[in-house]
Order: sequence, then structure tokens, then C-alpha cells
Amino acid sequence: MKRRAFVGSLGIASVTAAVSSESMAAAKANNRPPNFVIVFLDDSGWADFKPFGNPPYDTPNVRKLASEGCRFNQFYVPQAICSASRSALLSGCYPGRTGMFGAHGPRAKGLDPKFATIGEVLKKKGYSTAVFGKWHIGDQPETRPPARGFDESCGLMYSNDMWKYHPQSRNFDKFPLQFWENGKIIIEDVTPEDQKNLTKWYTEQAVDFINRLKHGPFYHHLPHSMVHVPIFCSKEFEGKSAAGLYGDVTMEVDWSVGQVMKALKENGVEDNTLVLFTSDNGPWISYGNHAGKTPFREAKATGFDGGKRSACIVKYPGKIKAGSASDQAWCTIDVLPTLAKLAGAELPENPVDGKDVFDLITNQPDAKNPHTYYPFSTGKEFQGIITGDGKWELHLPHGYRTLIEPGNDGLPGKYENRQIELSLFDMKNDPYETTNVIDKHPEVAEKLKTLAEAHRKKFYPNKPKSKKKKKKK
Repeated sequence: MKRRAFVGSLGIASVTAAVSSESMAAAKANNRPPNFVIVFLDDSGWADFKPFGNPPYDTPNVRKLASEGCRFNQFYVPQAICSASRSALLSGCYPGRTGMFGAHGPRAKGLDPKFATIGEVLKKKGYSTAVFGKWHIGDQPETRPPARGFDESCGLMYSNDMWKYHPQSRNFDKFPLQFWENGKIIIEDVTPEDQKNLTKWYTEQAVDFINRLKHGPFYHHLPHSMVHVPIFCSKEFEGKSAAGLYGDVTMEVDWSVGQVMKALKENGVEDNTLVLFTSDNGPWISYGNHAGKTPFREAKATGFDGGKRSACIVKYPGKIKAGSASDQAWCTIDVLPTLAKLAGAELPENPVDGKDVFDLITNQPDAKNPHTYYPFSTGKEFQGIITGDGKWELHLPHGYRTLIEPGNDGLPGKYENRQIELSLFDMKNDPYETTNVIDKHPEVAEKLKTLAEAHRKKFYPNKPKSKKKKKKK
């Protein structure tokens, strides 16, 4: 199919989205289960959107979403790298359980089908399901969206930088970046002009899906390719932010949020829809003015909070207090069991590490996080744990990269490698991980070391021992 024919196929239904008061009353009478919408950004910085940060451009739709829902200030991903993070969200499992580490390249197998996705769990309960955006958890027939519980799908199978036009293409010219729709290749070789339209295309499909499936129940997953480098926006947003291309791209993502929320409202399903807005990890700061901002330590591809702490908003009218904020800690692995509980769906037969945290996110009296700890890792290396209440974070000795020279205008900067010793951080009083307090709280450190060692033995039993460096003569 030609590229222009594809764009035409994205046409939005012209019928009115308004729902009569009679049909609304009927929906309530039928006690229909809630709809779910997850907006999952790529490499977005914690401070890129108001009200989390104060960027030099406005993000009115995310601000409005926060004013209608709850802003969660301590929300985590278990690994701050693309495929690992996405798999954890969709499966509810630790990367150490699924073996999904890092960022998988073209034609990769991806998430083993033995681990069910949110789509598969909800589909069994009668939900209509769709994913429009970046997939990146498998590029084989058995691991692409149509085989993983999604009725409708379109987008890229992996990151948009795995592309021959990217400065760090790493021989990706051997694998053309393809755009898929419902299991078929629609664009064989994505061009820069196509990349400019990705946010718009995903959004148009999302709105069309909501318009058609308004009688629900439905689950819509919207994992944007942006703001992952290389960054692009449509012509309507070029120069709009007056803060450079990154601001323009972020404003278009904000517009996308607004379009989705408008569709929910106009179709009369806003009050019966849980919306979650977050990112797969922190910013890829190597790219300087083409990267987002985080106030926390380090960034993407590290175990520090600049990488694994993501801005998060959840809206669920009547259940979550509008305009509220929470410092309760929770994680993407909890999304699957929480949505399953709300939908009345059974958990998958495979083990699931996440837990139902609905009482926590709705701020029920005396609600506590059911996890003793959350593990975090980078690549195949298990690096530490954070307690379920978000108070303490233990880093095992490990290496990490830190930026020493940022890039500019799409070119990467330079990192250097550093080491962290066994360290304990008080995340409530020192969220920026500046001071190792292990000597002040040895009993806490010892307890967390025991938990970490048990986790390592269970999920990383074959971890090779570190090689000692030979002394130079």
C-alpha cells in the first residue's frame, strides 16, 4: 500500500460522538466495567510537563489532566531502558523474571508469549483492545501486537532511532524502519517526513478507536514514539513552543493528550474511564537540547531516580480525588493486577510480580503499599532495591555512566563510567540521592541487603563474578 493511501486510511469517523442522556443512564444501569487508557511516553523527563516542572512552554492538557486526577510524585519503572520498561508494564513482571532487558533491536523475539500482557488479560474479559504507537517488546509474528491480545494496532515495532538516518544508526540500514498496521507493513521504509507525522497518526487512530468503541468496555494503549531521539513534530507544531524543537515535540504530545481526553468526554465515557499518563523512563540526556529534564540524579539507562522515576498522573472520576497529589510509591508492574481487579478479570496463569494497588492510588484510609520492596536493574545487572513505602533505596556496588558533555541538535554527547559503592539513601529526605547514610542506619542497610541477596539468588542465579583487573607492571 502506498504511503498516501495509508494516511487516508486514518480518517476519523465523521459521525457525532455525543451520547444521549438515555444511553448514559443505560450504561450506568448495566454497571459496565471501566475503560482504560494508558498514555506511555518515551524518554520523557520528569520535569518536561507542567505541573511537574516549569518548562518554558505550556502543557495545558497535561495540567488539566492533573487538575482532574492525582499527580504521583514517586512512581517507578523497574528498569530505565525501553524494552525492559515496556515489558514490565504490559506483563506486570520484573525484567529478571521475563528476561526482558535493555532495548531489543529489529527482528528480536521480545517478550516470551508465556507471559501474558494486559491486552490478553482484558480481552478474555470481553474488552476491545488497541495499541497505537511504539511496541518494542517483540518483532516476530508471535510477539507482535495482534498475537499479544490487541484487536487493533499500528506503529513502529521498535525505537525510531533504530533507523538508517539516525547519527548513531549502528548498521540499521540493513533493517528498514517499518510502519505496521494490524499485522501488515503499511510503510516499508519510514522517511523523515513520516516521522514528523507519528504523533498525529497515533492520536488520530486513538480518537477513532474511542469514537467507534464508546459502548465499551475498551482498553487503549498509546505508547508514543516521542520524545525519543530523533525528535520530530508535525508542521502544525514547528516553532510553536518558542523553546526549540524539543519544546515543539512536547507540546504536540500534550495536544495528543488533549485530543484523547476530548474524545472520552464527547463520547460520554469520561466518568467511566481510568486514564494513566507516564513515561517508560527518564530523559536521554546525552542529546542535550533534544532531551528532557529531570531534577533527580542521573537519567535514562541508570538505576538512579533520574532514570527510573517517571512523572505520573491517574484520573478516574469519582474514585480518585481531582487535583490531588501523592508521595506514595508504586511501580508499572502494579498496573496489570490493578486493572485486572477493576475489570473483574482473572490474573494470568504465569507468575505476576505486581500487586493490586487501587486502595493506594485512591488514597484509602491506612492504605499501604503491599510490596516489601521493588527491585531495579540496568541491562542484565541487578543494582538494588527500594522499599515499598519509597523511604529507603539501597544501591549494590555497580558501575554507571554519567554525562560529562551534552550533545546538541540531534548529536549525542559524551559519558564517562563511574562506580558507586554499597549505598543507602533516604528518599523522603534526600530524593536526589546526594548522601549515603549507610553508616547512620546500618540496621536498615543490613535488612535491605538480605532482601537484595534473596532477590539476586532467585532472579539472577547465574550472574558471573566480577573479573579482577590485572595490575599494570
